[in-house]
Amino acid sequence: MARVEIDRQRCKGCYLCVSACPKGCLAIDASLNKKGCKPVVFKQGASCGGCCLCAVMCPDCCIEVFKE
Repeated sequence: MARVEIDRQRCKGCYLCVSACPKGCLAIDASLNKKGCKPVVFKQGASCGGCCLCAVMCPDCCIEVFKE
């Protein structure tokens, strides 16, 4: 299992991470961040395998994955 932290204020809403996640753990938030974008969030109850593809795909380094 892994824990995913997303800096929602830095997210620009490109959603590359959402399409890269093989387990579908990421979703688009309904609220806006300070940039006026809908940031990515980790889905409640999702089971991340810790592959780190989301973090690798993020062009702004907004995602950190911690393997537990």
